Amino acid sequence: MEKADIGLIGLAVMGQNLVLNMEDHGYHVAVFNRTFAKTEEFLAGSAARRKISGAKTLEELTGQLKRPRLVMLMIKAGQPVDDTIEQLIPLLEPGDVIIDGGNSNYHDSIRRTAYLESKGLLFIGTGISGGEEGARFGPSVMPGGSPKAWPLVKPIFQSIAARAGDPPQPCCDWVGENGAGHYVKMVHNGIEYGDMQLIGEAYHIMKEGLGMGADEMAAVFAEWNKGKLDSYLIEITANILAYKDSDGQPLVDKILDSAGQKGTGKWTGISALEMGIPLSLIVEAVLSRGLSALKDERVRASSVLSGPQAALQGDKAAFLADLHDALYAAKIISYTQGYMLMRAAAEEYGWKLNYGGVALMWRGGCIIRSAFLGKIKEAYDKQPELASLLLDPYFTTEITEAQPAWRRVVAAAAEHGIPTPAMSSALAFYDGYRRDWLPANLLQAQRDYFGAHTYERIDQPRGEFFHTDWTGQGGDVTSNAYQA
Repeated sequence: MEKADIGLIGLAVMGQNLVLNMEDHGYHVAVFNRTFAKTEEFLAGSAARRKISGAKTLEELTGQLKRPRLVMLMIKAGQPVDDTIEQLIPLLEPGDVIIDGGNSNYHDSIRRTAYLESKGLLFIGTGISGGEEGARFGPSVMPGGSPKAWPLVKPIFQSIAARAGDPPQPCCDWVGENGAGHYVKMVHNGIEYGDMQLIGEAYHIMKEGLGMGADEMAAVFAEWNKGKLDSYLIEITANILAYKDSDGQPLVDKILDSAGQKGTGKWTGISALEMGIPLSLIVEAVLSRGLSALKDERVRASSVLSGPQAALQGDKAAFLADLHDALYAAKIISYTQGYMLMRAAAEEYGWKLNYGGVALMWRGGCIIRSAFLGKIKEAYDKQPELASLLLDPYFTTEITEAQPAWRRVVAAAAEHGIPTPAMSSALAFYDGYRRDWLPANLLQAQRDYFGAHTYERIDQPRGEFFHTDWTGQGGDVTSNAYQA
């Protein structure tokens, strides 16, 4: 029997679609699922008459593979991954590769890389974005882990990935060591949270502020998708708003306004807090999902708490133009913050991230794919060490031009009681970032007053700390100086 090029464990929808994608590109894939009936169903269905073979046991699966053996896990993140790795280790030999393609926490990927390398094995922790369609026809693939494993998986990964750019290039390249791949995927998901929240806020303003119906809103989003906001999420928003239920009414109006989350957005916010990066927009997007989940409380509160009427007055077309620019400006801030976080993580973990390359990986196949990412790639190609997207001439100009409309939208939403937590926090970040002075001097004085935490002075060199006995009843003893 011909040996397979790669084995894949986990035949849920993403796993099945990746297998079919690999086979489309000439690779023989061996598959295993914990429930063999699912393997049989797959082999008899969409995998029939293809170079896809099944295995009843992990031992049978590894026995079907060419050496060095490549085994990819598409299973639930967390303990199931560790359990499966433990089952695979005795069946593999030095130089074989275990690939985790699930939404794993990057801390786990850092740990697993070191653990498997200590056993003589190699590990890849790869983010995969694009949903079912992307997995089947071309996802964005973000691999990290053991550098020696990359040449072994590169041909397969780059062949199945989406392509973008001019000339087209695979939306897959080596991200960095240990947890870098899953970290970049985590930030991708955080930005996805931010983009979705921003679009939701624009929708809220259209629906309640401008009194627009679903069809009218669908037409606006479809038009926006032809310009600067051209992106997958804007495209599907137009499609969703235009979709009718069986009774001919917009389906979106019948969906409960309570959102869930799988954790990657939360992980992004936690990482930002740990590293002191002001990821305000993405954190607000995560918290907004939490607020939406308080549906019963919100229903009760709506009958008790008052606020202004949501209806906006004036020129609707002009306001929609402003809303377009506000959404665009806030989107720039979302990616600015995401890239700031990746830079901090690269420094923390010693990763050499290619920021332009990350933008290219996100240009196609993934959920946040957009024309906008081409401009980010250009910015980092010109200045690989660019500290902030806002300092790139293109984005400086774009956000400057959009700023008046952005302010009008945020002000109008606040005046009319329409919540815009992501759009508003983005503007607050922008106004803070562009200031050469912020009131943190008072904050530092307060900390020194009540806790003797010390402060720096503008008339003394950075790094020298001082303490004042503010009441005359304190002393010279200080707490350890720290930055926060």
